[in-house]
Amino acid sequence: MIGIDLIKTDRMKRFVERFGDRAIKRVLSENDIHLYKNYQNFAGLWAAKEACAKALGCGIGAECGFHDIILSKSPKGAPLIDLSSHVKTTFGIGHLSVSITHDGDYAIAVVALEKQKA
Repeated sequence: MIGIDLIKTDRMKRFVERFGDRAIKRVLSENDIHLYKNYQNFAGLWAAKEACAKALGCGIGAECGFHDIILSKSPKGAPLIDLSSHVKTTFGIGHLSVSITHDGDYAIAVVALEKQKA
């Protein structure tokens, strides 16, 4: 399953300016908040979480919230993605992959999910 999200970075700038730390803490959990650097970076993190929820087929909501999607980095700095154990089990997800990129005023993320093998 594949999900993709595109977001204008200025949208995240306005979101952070308006709501401050509350905005950041709404999207990033204690597990991935250390990844926040600036609004452009935040846009990429947001896009990754949205793309993941789209790949699951449910969007961000009751079945999968922002904090159920956990982002981190590999030793080489590549983005990594995981799900809370509840969501992983509910949706039967095995392997996850994420790619995040920025171009001009946009951040784009693609997430690929593989179902657990029976």
